[in-house]
Amino acid sequence: MALFDENTTIEPAPRQRMSRRTAVGVWALAVAMIVLLVITFLPTSYVIQRPGPVYDTLGSAESSDGEEVPLISIEGAETYPTEGSLDLLTVQVQGNRERTPSWFELATAWFDPSKAVLPIDAVFPEGQSTEERNEESAAMMVDSQQEATAAALAELGYDIVAQLSVHSLLDGSAAEGVLEEGDIILEADGETVTDAASLREIINDGDGTPVELLIERSGDEQTVEVTPKESAVDGESTWLIGVNLITDYEFPIDVTIQLNNVGGPSAGMMFALGIIDTLTPGALNGGDVVAGTGTIAADGDVGPIGGIRQKMWGARDAGAEWFLAPDANCDEVVGNIPGDLRVFAVEDLDDALSVLDAVRVDGDLGALPTCAAG
Repeated sequence: MALFDENTTIEPAPRQRMSRRTAVGVWALAVAMIVLLVITFLPTSYVIQRPGPVYDTLGSAESSDGEEVPLISIEGAETYPTEGSLDLLTVQVQGNRERTPSWFELATAWFDPSKAVLPIDAVFPEGQSTEERNEESAAMMVDSQQEATAAALAELGYDIVAQLSVHSLLDGSAAEGVLEEGDIILEADGETVTDAASLREIINDGDGTPVELLIERSGDEQTVEVTPKESAVDGESTWLIGVNLITDYEFPIDVTIQLNNVGGPSAGMMFALGIIDTLTPGALNGGDVVAGTGTIAADGDVGPIGGIRQKMWGARDAGAEWFLAPDANCDEVVGNIPGDLRVFAVEDLDDALSVLDAVRVDGDLGALPTCAAG
């Protein structure tokens, strides 16, 4: 019995042709994949901010030698045990002018609420090298530590003596060849100056005319003259002599703050609180985990900082329940508070101490200032 008729030929089924719509879809997908592959390697003009390490000002940090040392150590005065933590927050920047994030990384960061995509010029000013930026950031950190110590000790009733000194000079600055690192600036055009703000005001009031500076160098006083150069800062014209300044203080006790690889002035307020807690009996924070950020001046004023959204996420991830934010940053806080983090607005050191006092004694936290819309 034959299964097939030997005169019958079997032809394969005809191949179905791809529909026009399907073909267009396949080509569109292929083009999209090629474009995605290409832009992944194209340079961008943005960087990404994300939460950085969190440091407890009441705890320890790694020294330049790799050893764990107290972040704040004090000699010359009685110190007391602390509890809980007073956390300072940092922000890490992904990318620089030498290597910017890919478009894929930017797209991913755009949809991550803990990250921010910023124009590279906002973080790395044009014409400023990474090395120069790092040096400037380190100088601001040194200055913030000095200001924090002055604010804390003044709050505790110590007498403080301030001096404005030259930390470094910018290449091609107006002061190059006139001022030197370590010079102490005593007067400008006959007026006593003890901080950078007062010196800047005198220079700008001169509208480009030479400024006469009374300085102290190696123990000797002398008068020098510097002609400022006009520059644009944050889109506004200003007059600069091209130096990085720090305010040196003569403190009655020895306060040492050790925190490597962190720059900028935004840890000032938390440094001040850590110093006060170390020098006073009891736990300033009631043993809780409190985080915060903000610059601080010797008079206790708390100033705004950058990256506060990322810092709030860093605080939440570190287990903080309470967060101290500069009042000037409230517009960035509203609508961006992660989880159950409770944020208080502070204008000065006294405001921050009021929050910690309420936390410690379980006081009326609802009566304290917070950031509100508008």
